[in-house]
Amino acid sequence: MSGKEQDETSIAFPPVYIISDSVGLTGSAIARAAAVQFGIENPRIEICAKVTSFDEIRSFFEQHIEDDLKTSNCTSVVVFYTLVSAVLAGELRSYVLQHPEIVALDIMTPALDALAKVSGRIPLRAPGKLHVANQQYFSRIEAVEFAIAHDDGRNPQDLTHADMVLLGVSRSSKTPLSIYLSQQGYKVANVPLDMQTEPPSELFEVDPARIFGLMTSPDLLVSIRRKRLGNAAGVAQQYADPNYVYDDLEKARNFMRRLGCIVIHTEGRAVEETAQEILTYYLAAFPYHFQ
Repeated sequence: MSGKEQDETSIAFPPVYIISDSVGLTGSAIARAAAVQFGIENPRIEICAKVTSFDEIRSFFEQHIEDDLKTSNCTSVVVFYTLVSAVLAGELRSYVLQHPEIVALDIMTPALDALAKVSGRIPLRAPGKLHVANQQYFSRIEAVEFAIAHDDGRNPQDLTHADMVLLGVSRSSKTPLSIYLSQQGYKVANVPLDMQTEPPSELFEVDPARIFGLMTSPDLLVSIRRKRLGNAAGVAQQYADPNYVYDDLEKARNFMRRLGCIVIHTEGRAVEETAQEILTYYLAAFPYHFQ
């Protein structure tokens, strides 16, 4: 190990403190995203949430930060604060100026100032607006629950209640796409297609414009299935056999033709890219989904 590497590993990674007038999710997400760039996947994060007065912030600092500096080998701590109240943010900045052991970053104010400057509007400065439990929020929670309950062909009797139905052979990204789209507020069911079983008859009751068949190349699918099998490849050799995979895809393709659904190719694409193509087709057919 070089001297530089030894110095870096001997320095303790500082705890990160989040001060928020909401629940602290924004600050926590930024802290984790930054920490991982230093090889720290699970940084220590302490949150002071739903603050309404600076006395709460001062009390939090006195109880946590001062004790932490005494018990750890850190000489400084990091504070991310997301305060929409200009008064609270100003009081915190003044406090930090008197405490050089605190390295603080105001996450919210620069964002508000930039948007206000460009839009010409005045921010509401109302805490917790991002997490207001409105109807759309509950709709998204319901959509995620629907996707989980209708993953991998479960509860086929509900297929006509889905906004979208994804079809595909094993390892064609059905579940990741279902979860991703459900987080956007869409009720998604996914149905596996394979050589041994017949797809549920309820699929023929679903509007074909709501059904999306997922296809990929045989070579890529063979590679993915072999990696999936790992040490069990010898036991389930047929699953990743090129000829079997080709036949599996062909049967799936023929069934998709029978349904008249839209076919989406997933090879070489991120989940987000494939989801965007699906949404382009879906919103063209159903433009008023959220209205």
